[in-house]
Amino acid sequence: MGAVRVAIRVRPGASRTRVGGRYGDRLVVAVTARAVEGAATAAALAALSAALGVRPRFVELVSGATSRDKVVEVADDAVDEAVRARLEALLDA
Repeated sequence: MGAVRVAIRVRPGASRTRVGGRYGDRLVVAVTARAVEGAATAAALAALSAALGVRPRFVELVSGATSRDKVVEVADDAVDEAVRARLEALLDA
């Protein structure tokens, strides 16, 4: 199927972790972790992998390590029709 790149907008310091909705053309990932020493980025990657139903090792940061706007890639080993459907549902939430 091929790897999938997803543009995300991280919202650190949220009251609860939530994945869904849009910020422009980006998927919103709200995390409780603060934006200190990469904690929010790590939490966002973990939340996205859980929401997509893939192992965390299949979700990798491509760009935006110190920005709220990031690009992540879901490895082609993990991408199937179910993952694509979950991603579309999250973007529409």
